[in-house]
Amino acid sequence: MSVGTYYRNDPNAPKPNSPTHIGTNVLLEYDGKLLLERRWDCGQWGLIGGRLRNAERYAQGIAREVREETGIFLPETAFEQLRVVDDDRIASYRDGTVWRMIIVLFRAKLDRPPALKPSKESGELRFFSPEELKELDIVVTHSDLVANWKPSD
Repeated sequence: MSVGTYYRNDPNAPKPNSPTHIGTNVLLEYDGKLLLERRWDCGQWGLIGGRLRNAERYAQGIAREVREETGIFLPETAFEQLRVVDDDRIASYRDGTVWRMIIVLFRAKLDRPPALKPSKESGELRFFSPEELKELDIVVTHSDLVANWKPSD
């Protein structure tokens, strides 16, 4: 059973009852493929990333999240900030907590194949080609971000 349910620009989404969370996500690529995690809270695929800690800078937060969720150590300078996604993306949890998320989206490219070490949050990690991405069940709060991704040259 899913721990969390996610909504994007859905008028039927529950109303937030907790503060808005700012998080970071990354389009992390290697060899023309995008790294995704199978999320522990809903079983769907999603981008690597998560909520910022108190007083954490955006690049600092994404570097930490990548390290924690994948075992990949990258310096903050490896991440290119693409944009801030500030529409109605809602997370609703079984315990009744509902919050709105703002996503700071980054891009990073690996120059060699990484040794992936999944965390409890990312039970499975895999790189997917653009064709494979079309067939995946991607969490709605990331599906548009993944659909718009194009491998860098």
